[in-house]
Amino acid sequence: MRRGEIYRTREKVAERGSKPGFYVIVSRDFIARNADVTTVICAPVYTEVLGLRTEVVVGIAEGIPQESSIRCDFLTLMFKSKLTHFVANLPADKLRELDRALSYALQLA
Repeated sequence: MRRGEIYRTREKVAERGSKPGFYVIVSRDFIARNADVTTVICAPVYTEVLGLRTEVVVGIAEGIPQESSIRCDFLTLMFKSKLTHFVANLPADKLRELDRALSYALQLA
């Protein structure tokens, strides 16, 4: 696992209305790649785009079936074992957008 990878969960997630969902890993690579660490911080992907500065719009080009948004206001800790279906790596331009959205969401800038 690496930062910027998109995964789909197989299991139903209560916070997602008991449906599987897409998540983007935002933990640093040291955590994401470390086999001794069982969790990573993820940003969920929602099918609704609100146009917020804390969102990154993604879609078919990034392996998501429809236009959606990565929501950096709703970071969540996920067990790596629940991120079962690798979808894609975010392209460099989307990773930069993710960094800006995270910075804004966490009031770092």
